[in-house]
Amino acid sequence: MRGDGRYPAIADYALIGDCHSAALVSRAGSIDWCCMPRFDSGSVFGRLLDWDRGGYCSVTPIGTDVHSTRRYLDGTLVLETTFASDAAEARLIDCFTMRQGGAYDPYGQILRVLEGVRGRMAFDLRVNPRFDYGEVRPWIRRHRHGIHSAVGGNDALVVAGDVSLRPADDHDLVGRVEVRPGRRSRLSIHYAKPETLETDPERLSASELDRRLNEAIEWWECWSSKARLAGPNGPGAIHSAIVLKALTNASTGAIVAAPTTSLPEALGGERNWDYRSSWIRDSVFAVRALAQLGCHAEADGFRRFIERSAAGSAADLRVMYGPGGERRLTELELTNLHGYRGARPVRIGNAAAEQIQLDCYGHLLDLAWRWHELGHSPDDDYWRFVVDLVETAARRWTEPDHGIWETRGRPQHFVHSKAMCWVALDRGIRLAEDAGRPVPQRRWRSVRRQIRDAILDRGYDGRKGTFVRAFGSRGVDGSLLLLPSLGFVGDDDDRMVRTVDAVRHQLAAGGLYVRYRARDGLEGTEGAFLVVSFWLAECLARQGRWGEARETFDAACATANDVGLFAEQYDTQTKSMLGNFPQGLTHLSHIAAACALADGDGSPKNG
Repeated sequence: MRGDGRYPAIADYALIGDCHSAALVSRAGSIDWCCMPRFDSGSVFGRLLDWDRGGYCSVTPIGTDVHSTRRYLDGTLVLETTFASDAAEARLIDCFTMRQGGAYDPYGQILRVLEGVRGRMAFDLRVNPRFDYGEVRPWIRRHRHGIHSAVGGNDALVVAGDVSLRPADDHDLVGRVEVRPGRRSRLSIHYAKPETLETDPERLSASELDRRLNEAIEWWECWSSKARLAGPNGPGAIHSAIVLKALTNASTGAIVAAPTTSLPEALGGERNWDYRSSWIRDSVFAVRALAQLGCHAEADGFRRFIERSAAGSAADLRVMYGPGGERRLTELELTNLHGYRGARPVRIGNAAAEQIQLDCYGHLLDLAWRWHELGHSPDDDYWRFVVDLVETAARRWTEPDHGIWETRGRPQHFVHSKAMCWVALDRGIRLAEDAGRPVPQRRWRSVRRQIRDAILDRGYDGRKGTFVRAFGSRGVDGSLLLLPSLGFVGDDDDRMVRTVDAVRHQLAAGGLYVRYRARDGLEGTEGAFLVVSFWLAECLARQGRWGEARETFDAACATANDVGLFAEQYDTQTKSMLGNFPQGLTHLSHIAAACALADGDGSPKNG
C-alpha cells in the first residue's frame, strides 16, 4: 500500500480483547491500537492512526538478527509471539485478563508476559499512552512498589508488574529487561478512573499476574469448547467464532462490526468509516453463525439488546447502536490525526445511523423466528414488538432506502431490502401460526404476496433470467446471494443458479468479488469485499457445486493473515488487506460457508 512506510500492513496485526475492549498487537510486539474501557472509547494507544501522536506500548527485542513468529494459544484469544535469534529465544504472551463475572465487572487489564526459552534475550519496553485519540499527553506519576500511573482528562492507566520502568519525556515510561530460560517478566496495564488514583494503587504480585494469565486462557478454552464443527474447516470456523465473541459487549449483548475506525478501503479516498458500533444486520448474521456452531446464548443476548435499544418500538429502530445502546452516533472528522498511512479523513461516529434501511425489520423477525425454533417463544412484551416490526415493514416496504451497503447516494428500491421486508411478513406469519397468536393474517399474507410479486416483476431481468440489484437496474449485487438463505427462492432454483453465475461473471476481481459495480455517492474505489466471496461459496455449496464452492472458499480463506484474522476487503493486485480489522461480517460469513461445505464432505455440522 502507498503512504508512510512506518505503518505496518494491516495484516501485521493480531487482536486481543475481553468482550469490552480490544487492542491490536503488531508482529513486532507493539500495541498500536487500544480503546478503553469500551470498544468505542477514545484510544489510549492510537499509533495505528498517527505514528507520531497516537501513542503505543512496545516490547522490542534488542538486536538486528531477531525474527518473530506468532500464534494464538489453541481455543483462545491469548497471543504468543516468539522472538528468536541464533543465540536466544523468548516468548511474549499478550492478552486481556478475563474472569468469571467479568461481563459486568471486568478487570480492564492488558497483561504482557515475557518468558525466556533459550539463551538470554534483552528487550526495550516503552509505554507511551496518548488519550482521546492522541489529543491528551498524560501526566506520569510514580506510586509505591514501582507502580506508575498515566493520567489525563477522564482517563488513566495504571502501569505495573515486575519490570523496572522510569519516566521519559514527561509523558512516557521506558525500561529494559532481560529474560533467560524459565524466567518471566510481567507488564500490567490497567484502565482506571483518575479520581481513584488519589491513593496508591494495589500492587499485584507476580504470582497473581500469572494466575490471571492462566485464568484468561481457561476462560477462552471453556467458551470455545462449546463450539462444534467437524471436518477440515472446523478449526478455522471456531477461530472465527472466538473473534465474534471478542467483538461482543458482554454486559449489553451488542456485537460491534470491528474494533477499529478509519482503516481505509482505498488509500487516498474518503471511504474511511468508524465500525465500532453494533449494526442490526451484522449482529443478526453473527448470532446466526454462532448458533450454527452450537453457541446460542449470544443470540438471546443480542435480541434483548435490540429490544431495549429500540425501546420496544419499531418506529424508534436504528440501523446501528453504540455498544451500550446509544442512539446518537454523530459522525465527526478528527483533524489532529494523520490517518493510517496518511488516509484521511479520520472519523469517529457514523452518519449511516441516520439512514433508512428496510432490511432491519426482516433481520429482527428472522432472529425471532430462529429463536422460536429453538423452543423460545416470544413473551407478551416481545410479541408486541414483533407485531410492531411486521406492521412497520408492511407499511414501509414500498419506500426506497439506502440498502444493506449503506450507500450514501440517493435512496433506491434495492431488491435485498424488499426481500427482507418479505422476510418480516413471512416470519411474522409463521410465528403467529406456531404460537397461536391472533394477527391480521389475511392482510399480512396479502402484503407478503405483493412484495414477492413486485420483486419478481421489477427486481428480475427476464431477458437474462437473473435477479438485479435494484428496481430498474440491470446489474447484480452481492446481497442477492442471500436470497436462498432467506427462503425467498430455493438454492437450486434456475433463477438463482443464473444469478450466482452472473455474480461470478460481473463482480469478479482477481479471484475474489466486489459488492457491486455501480455509483454509490462516494468518490474512489474499494477492494474485493470478502463477505461476497464467502456468500458465493455458500451458495455454490448449497447448489451442490462442490468443486466451485471449495475453490471460492479457499481463495477467500487465503486472504487471512498468519493468525487467521480477516479484514473487510482485500486488494488483489497488491495482496494487502483493506478496511477495518478484524471485520466481524467477514468472520461470520466464513463460518456460514464452512458449515455449508461441511455438508459436502459428509461431516456433521456439530460433530
